[in-house]
Amino acid sequence: MTLPRWIDPASPDWPVRLLHLESPPQGFWQLGTIGALWPCVAIVGSRRATFAGVEIARSIASELASAGIQVVSGMALGIDAAAHSGALDAGGSTVAVLGCGVDVCYPTRHAELRSRIITDGCLITEEPPGTPPFKHNFPKRNRIIAALAHAVVVVEATERSGALSTARWAADLGREVLAVPGSIRSRQSSGTNLLIRDGVRPFLGIGDLIDAVPELRSAIPEAALDTLPASHGGGLERFSPPLREILARMGTQPVHPDQVGLALGLSPALVASRLSALELAGAVMSLPGGLVARTV
Repeated sequence: MTLPRWIDPASPDWPVRLLHLESPPQGFWQLGTIGALWPCVAIVGSRRATFAGVEIARSIASELASAGIQVVSGMALGIDAAAHSGALDAGGSTVAVLGCGVDVCYPTRHAELRSRIITDGCLITEEPPGTPPFKHNFPKRNRIIAALAHAVVVVEATERSGALSTARWAADLGREVLAVPGSIRSRQSSGTNLLIRDGVRPFLGIGDLIDAVPELRSAIPEAALDTLPASHGGGLERFSPPLREILARMGTQPVHPDQVGLALGLSPALVASRLSALELAGAVMSLPGGLVARTV
């Protein structure tokens, strides 16, 4: 059984990036192995994420982990959990910063995810063992997420989301902040769209992150850099014009195939065939209720 360890600034395992904080933690409890935390990117967002948001977070984390970049998040429902899972599924490492005691599983449905994180990463928290997930602990833990990371990517967030707290901490610490743009009709993207309006760099693909943070580029092997997609919004040239037309008309929100057919004047059979080709290529995913959504 793995036992928690107390890590303080005198420990060789203390992440020096925490010293960038004006009020760094006096120490933290750790379960698992935090590693060198280099390079490291935080992925945060809404607990009530959309299906598309979850898939995007998982995909970004997977790409980062495949490039040797450690993923940090808060193990909350929605975007956080997708980020941790995406990194682990790709064989990478991930760090979960908790707002409760290291021995407390919160949310309770994340028991399996918690075990996976301890095996291939770690849980850390400055809260004493046994501490319940008090609401005021979460804004405090957000400063640690921001300090550990070289950059923060906000996938989905409402205007009052805690993820925006992490973004503010990151900006104050001089970390790069990127936000995934979304539909102006989506409440879950209202916060990220506001970030972009106020000057935050839009995240359209991992290439945007690498361009924004030179330290990440220098830490990734050239062979891995060559395989990274430049943008979730670009790289459509590999598709035929009919398939590109469908992607262009689908937009960022889930739609029903019948809507696609009506908009393009195509038969249901032809739409189904083209959507199947796009799904096999990883450009489209099927959602509950018969809906489909772009993933590029």
